[in-house]
Amino acid sequence: MRCRFALYFLMVSLSCSWNGYALAKVDLVILPKRDTAQLTIYNSADLTLVREARELTLKRGQNKLQFSWANTLIDPTSLDMMPRMYGDKIDVIDLAFPPRISNLGLWHVKSQISGNVPVEINYLTSGLSWRAFYMGVLDTHEKTMHLKGYVRVTNKSGEDYDNAQVRLIVGKINLIDRIADLARRKYPYGRPDLVPRAYPAEEGERVAGMIEVKRQFILAEKAMVPRPKEIEKEGLSEYFLYTIEGTESIPNGWSKRLPSFEAKGIPVVNLYKYEEERFGEQVIRFLSFKNDKAHKLGDTPIPGGRLKAFRYVDKERHITYEGESRFKYIPVDEDIELNLGRVGNVIVKPTLMNFMSDKYLFDTEGNISGWEEVHEFEIEVKNTRNVPIKVEIFRNLKTPYWNIQNSGDYGRYEKEDSDTVKYTIDLEAHDTKKFRYKLNTQHGQRAH
Repeated sequence: MRCRFALYFLMVSLSCSWNGYALAKVDLVILPKRDTAQLTIYNSADLTLVREARELTLKRGQNKLQFSWANTLIDPTSLDMMPRMYGDKIDVIDLAFPPRISNLGLWHVKSQISGNVPVEINYLTSGLSWRAFYMGVLDTHEKTMHLKGYVRVTNKSGEDYDNAQVRLIVGKINLIDRIADLARRKYPYGRPDLVPRAYPAEEGERVAGMIEVKRQFILAEKAMVPRPKEIEKEGLSEYFLYTIEGTESIPNGWSKRLPSFEAKGIPVVNLYKYEEERFGEQVIRFLSFKNDKAHKLGDTPIPGGRLKAFRYVDKERHITYEGESRFKYIPVDEDIELNLGRVGNVIVKPTLMNFMSDKYLFDTEGNISGWEEVHEFEIEVKNTRNVPIKVEIFRNLKTPYWNIQNSGDYGRYEKEDSDTVKYTIDLEAHDTKKFRYKLNTQHGQRAH
């Protein structure tokens, strides 16, 4: 049977010695399960801060609390306990790890009162992770999008978490040791010894790092004012913290999908691009918007993930699949352009209509030292869809020495860089447009 993280209350009759602590006849009482748990999951370092609320029954005087973390990925050196009431009457003296006994610790608590005392237990563990994903539904005209965000939380920590509030950290952290490696140590501090509350010197740097991580998370929690039925989001120095609404039970070995946020009516730009050097002869569809107030977003950064795009096709709100894209973390006020992949219902067909070279220059030995080339292209753009679209066509001229003459339905013409131009064309549903451009390029001595 798998043994999960357990906490017991020991009513002890003292008679024999256990490394300086007497222990003989023990009445072992299993405490009630944790009342609540809070999981702050830090993906980039496989690190989770767990904060549990439990209610202990203490007697006046000395109390011993035993816990086991067998078959879990809990780092026992990060364990901490503090009373949530009667703090001036309860003293958590130390935390001991008995010799020759693996996965077992003993808290010594001195109480000036008898009765039930709510306590908070927090520790670091590994094996919990989260991934963000999104579903966007475009309106029938593809002008706005209804965006829903979700996170999938996966629990491989060895411990079940019931009635847990989930918080997600976006950002990176540098740990000296991996939590999973610390959890698998035979003895918490690398040697079978009683460990007082003051940590051993050789563990000082690592433990100080763990304490700082917990301190930052706990300070962030205290700064937050809970508002029911909302998603709390807060900046935490270089990190960003998301609190998911409500609580969930996440058993070990399970994954659960939790709602993250929802935004309606986000203005979007539906764009098609053609660029042979990047995409070959296919047209690529893009969907773009901005993480700002004007686009009904902008309160917080958006965690990177995968977005699946759909579209309403009629008044009955039937939907069709439009494509999907992965994207990275989107800061506030930043643009995002989602590559939805290749399409076959928008066609761009360039055709070389004419080519010539002339205006040759010769050096003193009669060799060609300069010339000009003239390419004439016809571009056909076809929209077979039943909605209007916008197409950007990039043409790489392969030299910075050029000039162009355009004719036909070429829309807007822009110089992108020294050797690239862009044509932007708007097409109605089931529309076709053609334009021509005559490209004159200078080479050799003619390029000066």
